[in-house]
Amino acid sequence: MIKISKNIISLVVCCAMFFIIYGSAEAQSLKLQLGMSGEAVYLLQSKLQELGFYSGELDEKFGSGTLNAVIRFQEACDLEADGIVGAQTLAALHQYKTGNISSRGQMTRRPEKNIGSFAQKFINIPYQWGGSSPSGFDCSGFICYIFNQYGIFMPRMADEQFKVGLAIRVSELKAGDLVFFSTYEPGPSHVGIYIGNDQFIHASSAAERVIITALSKPYYQARYLGARRML
Repeated sequence: MIKISKNIISLVVCCAMFFIIYGSAEAQSLKLQLGMSGEAVYLLQSKLQELGFYSGELDEKFGSGTLNAVIRFQEACDLEADGIVGAQTLAALHQYKTGNISSRGQMTRRPEKNIGSFAQKFINIPYQWGGSSPSGFDCSGFICYIFNQYGIFMPRMADEQFKVGLAIRVSELKAGDLVFFSTYEPGPSHVGIYIGNDQFIHASSAAERVIITALSKPYYQARYLGARRML
């Protein structure tokens, strides 16, 4: 008698269930997002794994790994890359066939104007000293991760990042530029990404998460060192 792996059976069953769920009326109101868990998340992970976008554990938890996979899939399908699985993303998952898109979920180089928008997908991700992934970022690790998705490989530390790119004045700032500050030690010890309208996004140790802050906030205005343009 042929023995079939339990995991294979589970994957086949879950994929079938995924299409049943998608075809139901409930799919129109179904939304899966960061922090959720359960069978629907398991089905989502299984489908993303089948399509080559997810390589993590099928743990039924919508964590940073699943979030990243969803964003990559949405980017590949030219959907709004908000990391939330709603009706449009479900439809794309249902219709997608491996090889439809040459990148197969690999991050492509984005236009400069989208760096700030992409970075904002990670608002509220926890601050983690030494972190450089969506499970947790420190300030320079956040920069490394974001720019790596654009094929730009940055030095790991803020003081090293301050040495690369084109130095620009505050009046010349555009979305996607890096802004540097002297905070807990002399020299460039904190960095963020300017997103326009006097705001920058950064991994804040004080807030313990990724946040958006006004560049004109007195604390940062007093500690501002300069800006660099990488694109």
